[in-house]
Amino acid sequence: MPLVHIDLIEGRSEEQLRGLVKDVTTAIVKNTGAPAEHVHVVLNEMKKNNYSVAGILKSDEK
Repeated sequence: MPLVHIDLIEGRSEEQLRGLVKDVTTAIVKNTGAPAEHVHVVLNEMKKNNYSVAGILKSDEK
């Protein structure tokens, strides 16, 4: 059972998230041979004030 965790900053539409999990599932099936019904994808959406790059919170970026 392939299990994929994806961390991303919140703000994408439901349509974008659906496309993401569909494409990831397709790639896992293609490259592992696992049936799609066995592929699990977990999306972890983080608030911008819970993520930083180079010491700067994403919520502080202009």
